[in-house]
Order: sequence, then structure tokens, then C-alpha cells
Amino acid sequence: MLHIELPSTSVLLTGDFDTRDSPLVAGAQPVKADVLFVEGTYGGRDHPPKEEEVARFIEAVERTVKQGGKVLIPAFANGRTQDVVMLLHQHLPWLDVHVDGMGKRVTRVHLEHHDVLRDGTALERAWRWAKQVSSKSDKKKALSGDVIVTTSGMLDGGPALWYLNRLRHDPKNAVFFTGYQARDTGGRRLLDTGSIEIYGSEVDIALSLEQFSFSTHAGHQEILDFAKACEAKHVVVYHTDPDHARPPLVVDLEAQGHIVHQPVNGESYILEA
Repeated sequence: MLHIELPSTSVLLTGDFDTRDSPLVAGAQPVKADVLFVEGTYGGRDHPPKEEEVARFIEAVERTVKQGGKVLIPAFANGRTQDVVMLLHQHLPWLDVHVDGMGKRVTRVHLEHHDVLRDGTALERAWRWAKQVSSKSDKKKALSGDVIVTTSGMLDGGPALWYLNRLRHDPKNAVFFTGYQARDTGGRRLLDTGSIEIYGSEVDIALSLEQFSFSTHAGHQEILDFAKACEAKHVVVYHTDPDHARPPLVVDLEAQGHIVHQPVNGESYILEA
């Protein structure tokens, strides 16, 4: 977040934020500010309890592997790859887990900055435990393991498509999504239709497909609680779905006593402190 102190007022810009802890980082803490710019990505929606979602994910991975299948987990490079590997290490340390894609490079950066991590030592242990894919022979070894964690998180490229193309022939295998699948992405299409384009060809995927809510965006109630704790007079809501997220979030923020602003591209605003 970015906190700007001016002579007559203070401004807090959250960026993408979550007040809940993740395995990798601690949740965002409120800062008192007169003007709060807050993302409303999940306005109007609350996340399921994180502990229950983690338990559901771990159970699904374990069930698939014990039934002879392999699990492909498309994961975002920053945050999600690390969270997933840490969860698997914590709950299923007997697994053979392989990591590929851009998340490897991002993790090296994380490991150089323990001071901003929730538990740098835990990340180090999990990263040493998982096998890093760095060659063609490593990719083949990954196909013989239990779980593959790799980019891209929305199946729009990266090594994930290479693995999916080879795992799709065994119906015991599974694809578990742990992040949002945006419209017109490979992951969204796969979930909606059961097929995906791989290297220019439309391919039916007869595998178990499951989606888990590991979002690191604050949910509706977290946004409300955060704005209240910041004691913000003005709240500027951005990054929302205007048809679904924005109306209930604006209504509830106004009910808390905030003056709510909904910026429109190309327009400028003057906020009276």
C-alpha cells in the first residue's frame, strides 16, 4: 500500500490487498487516512472460510494421488505458486511435487527478502522440498510425480499447457485451479466447456476439474472492516465489476458513514477534506 501524508490530509492507496494472512505474507493492516482508495474486486461477495477451503483442497489432492492420478495446478507466479507449495509441504509432505514456470524466478526474489515474508524459513524449507524443473529431462520426471505446480495460472500459456497435453489421456488425473479464471482465458473455457485450445488445436479434456478459492483479494466484509478501521471520510472505489461488485459495496460503505466516490475514466475529481 502507499500512504501519502499531506499538510492538510492523508491518503491511503491499497492496490490489490487482503487483510487475511496467506502462507507467504501477513494480511494488510489498516492505516488511518482521510481518503482511502480501495480495490473492490470482490465487492458484493465474501470468500469461504480459508481454513475450510484449504482442507477441501488438501483432501482433493490426496484423494486424487491415492487413486493413482496426478494433479496439475496452474498457479500465478507471484504469491500463488509459493502459497500452494507451502501448503502441500505442510499438509502432505510425502508427496512428490514439481514446480515449473515463472514462479521459480519470482520465488528466488522472495527468498532474498525474508523481512517482508510471513515466514521466510518456511518458504525455504518448502522450496528445498519441492523439485524445481529446469530441463527437458526434469519435465519428464515431473510427469512421473504426484503434483505439478506451474504457470500460467489461467492456462493461457507457459509450461502448464505442455503438461496438460500429456496428462489429458489418463482420466485419473486432475486439474485444480486455485485462482480466478478470467473471461476468454484458457482456464475459464476449460471450466465452462471441458475443452481448451492447445498449440492451435481444440482439445477435449476428460479430467476432473475443480476450482478452489485461494484469492488474495479482500472480500466484501474485509473491505468494509478495513475502511472503517482506517476511519476514512472519503472512500474511492476502483477495480470493480460495475454490474455486480460496485452497487452493494457502495451501499454498505455509505451505510458506515463514508463519502463514496466511483471514478470514471477520463474524469477528474476534487475531494474536499
